[in-house]
Amino acid sequence: MKKMLVTGGAGFIGSNFVRFVLEEEHELEIINLDALTYAGSLENLKDLSDPERHTFIQGDICNRSLVDDLLNRYSIDTVVHFAAESHVDRSILGPEQFIQTNIIGTYTLLEAVKDYWLVKNALPLEKVRFHHISTDEVYGTLEPDDPPFSETTPYTPSSPYSASKAASDHLVRAYDHTYGIPVTITNCSNNYGPYQFPEKLIPLMILNAMGGYPLPIYGDGHQIRDWLFVEDHCDAILTVLRLGSPGETYNVGGDNQPTNLTVINTLCEIMDECLPESAYVPHEELIRYVTDRPGHDRRYAMDIKKIMDELGWQPRQSLETGLLKTVEWYLNHPEWIEAVKEQTNYQDWIERNYEKR
Repeated sequence: MKKMLVTGGAGFIGSNFVRFVLEEEHELEIINLDALTYAGSLENLKDLSDPERHTFIQGDICNRSLVDDLLNRYSIDTVVHFAAESHVDRSILGPEQFIQTNIIGTYTLLEAVKDYWLVKNALPLEKVRFHHISTDEVYGTLEPDDPPFSETTPYTPSSPYSASKAASDHLVRAYDHTYGIPVTITNCSNNYGPYQFPEKLIPLMILNAMGGYPLPIYGDGHQIRDWLFVEDHCDAILTVLRLGSPGETYNVGGDNQPTNLTVINTLCEIMDECLPESAYVPHEELIRYVTDRPGHDRRYAMDIKKIMDELGWQPRQSLETGLLKTVEWYLNHPEWIEAVKEQTNYQDWIERNYEKR
């Protein structure tokens, strides 16, 4: 890898990946393409370890002429595709942008690399790779006695978001099978960690707890998820790029399956320890149960045996250590929180939806 195009590299996982790779690959140049929608921010890219090897381009992955230009101008040999609309609740309220970005955007990238790598024969195929980031949500939901999702689990997406990601996965595999583009796919579980936009469960709970706002739990709170610390995810992606076989899919997870209620109770205990003088201790008193969302999948669980056995990767953080690192990061970065609030309508949304204790 010499020249890598990272799409969505100003978002949560993408920006963590940019930081991780700059520290791990000392000769690699990164071209970062991001549209800077509400969940992407240049605040996520401050203080990079080697900024001279990072070039940021604001733009849309659906803009074919822009993608063509970047591939040609920078002689891109590796594409790591994070860019996606990813919030289930937003997909239920308005699916159109999910179809546009997740399906049409992926198609646009695939067509561009096909023309650049195959038609123009710009680079030998053994030296290029298209890596696609996907989700465990494409597999649907699990019953209590079902085995964890494996790479051969049939797709049964439940939400417009997961359906759009399933479609993009199928497109990536089709371009490998039909045109011979060297691709790999990783399907990851729920990520958490630094720089995550606070509409997602864990940062929402941390910021609400800090501010004395309710901690909303859908339904009975016994939905089960696998939680993956974002730096472990970045390590897994780089491992697949280095060692993974073209055409293969690898599941990536944190090797844990707590209920949402367990996660929130654990966060409350950590907040109590980190902020013992807070007026909201014990933070668990902020918990409120709310109506479950439509089509809410009950259980996800990931079988990560393939990536562990074949590539030697495994998560380094337990749920407890990862949550502690995450809480400490948000408590130590008030400037990032304030910048995100200023750039979006987040604080107005919080005050409209939650009454402070």
